[in-house]
Amino acid sequence: MKIDKSLLTEPALTQLPEKVLQFGTGVLLRGLCDYFIDKANKEGIFNGRIVVVKSTDSGGADTFAEQDNLYTICVRGIDKGAPKEENIISSAISRVLSAQSQWSDILATAKDPAIEIVISNTTEVGLQYVEESILQTPPASFPAKLTAWLYERFQAGLPGAVIVPTELIVGNGDKLKEIVLQLCAFNQLPEVFIEWLNTENRFCNSLVDRIVPGKPKGEKLKELFDKLGYEDDLLTIAEVYRLWAIEGDDKVKDVLSFYEADPGVKIEKNIEQYRELKLRMLNGTHTLMCGMAYLSGFETVKEALADELMEKFITILMTTEIVPAIPYKIEPKVCQRYGREVLDRFRNPYLEHQWISITLQYTMKMRMRNIPLLLNYYKEFNTIPQYFARGFAAYLLFMKAIKEENGKYYGQKDGELYLIQCDSAAYFYKLWQKNATEQLVNKVLSNKALWGSDLTKLRGFAENVTTHLSNMQMIGVKEVVSALNVYA
Repeated sequence: MKIDKSLLTEPALTQLPEKVLQFGTGVLLRGLCDYFIDKANKEGIFNGRIVVVKSTDSGGADTFAEQDNLYTICVRGIDKGAPKEENIISSAISRVLSAQSQWSDILATAKDPAIEIVISNTTEVGLQYVEESILQTPPASFPAKLTAWLYERFQAGLPGAVIVPTELIVGNGDKLKEIVLQLCAFNQLPEVFIEWLNTENRFCNSLVDRIVPGKPKGEKLKELFDKLGYEDDLLTIAEVYRLWAIEGDDKVKDVLSFYEADPGVKIEKNIEQYRELKLRMLNGTHTLMCGMAYLSGFETVKEALADELMEKFITILMTTEIVPAIPYKIEPKVCQRYGREVLDRFRNPYLEHQWISITLQYTMKMRMRNIPLLLNYYKEFNTIPQYFARGFAAYLLFMKAIKEENGKYYGQKDGELYLIQCDSAAYFYKLWQKNATEQLVNKVLSNKALWGSDLTKLRGFAENVTTHLSNMQMIGVKEVVSALNVYA
């Protein structure tokens, strides 16, 4: 059987009013933010549901509607030294609307005074300024959609909202507000609306931290369905660890009352410490390692951590190059404790966290998460971060597309093709076709449009990356990792 309302132990929860508008249907939102709201509802704290906006039509019957907007969160991991398994049927989502075909319905939610919260996760790429009319049906970009929704709310004479973007961008709330104000100027919206935007709405910087790899495949999925007693096309695996840090005051706490249900939600005046730890030590390590681990033959994160040499490489990279380069003052003991937590999370035997999935928008992630570390490392030590350099070389090799088909670019590993899901794939495809290794490295590192800086100015970095990239092509990526560990 398929998951439906008959499986709910508290069916009354499906009648709760809508209080949240959510842009995005991804597993991170469902496995973390919506998890907190669902938990609060079950504890009688928040008592509100989520209207979800998806960017495209599915082309057929919608999976959410087929399942009464229910889905299962399977929590798997180590909790205080002991294995933990928990299966939760989430009823937090009330309905899912398509921006393409149901834009008028989405705008109509702006007139609902009960909806006071907007959350989003449109990836780092989604939080960018696109010069466009907000009167389109719908606007193309997320910020333009949000601006249109807020303008509709303003015209309805309602108070503003608490807006919490979760994209992994430093100061994501501030950035989103900046883009919304740019759109106001381009669309020549009235000053009274801009004043309302500034005084009635809270754009909160936030940080999300939970590994949510999504649904398993094949036999593992079948075994899970058999154990649950039903099928669920939206089933989501999530680790035990969870954090949603939100920058806000008592007013924000009043609106986001779901924070009371779980210590993983932290609403504080300053969340920089949480952001830097997560962005650099968890995400930064992931980004520097995903190409290297994948090209070394490891499919999942836990497989790489089970390999002695790879585990040593990851540990040294994190503790000796990433931590000292974090551009924020954090107590060493806090970094050490978080580092141990990160490695335990990487080792989680329950998660099938695919390295290839971490390579999504590889270049953008490298710029946002790692290049500030590289620049700060040189500022602090004025020397080459050896492990970082190998991670960057592996990134360049992963971005070597050997085939283009229908606008998609494919690399090759062990004779098999893999999809490069990065907006810079076409750029690298052309570079690899026309340049030798040394030329390619220098052109990439000197590209200020990619990195915001000329990285060839960093003493010895280009030469080091070139050497490692050449060695990776000659003897293999894992062999380069092994050679470094021998002398570590």
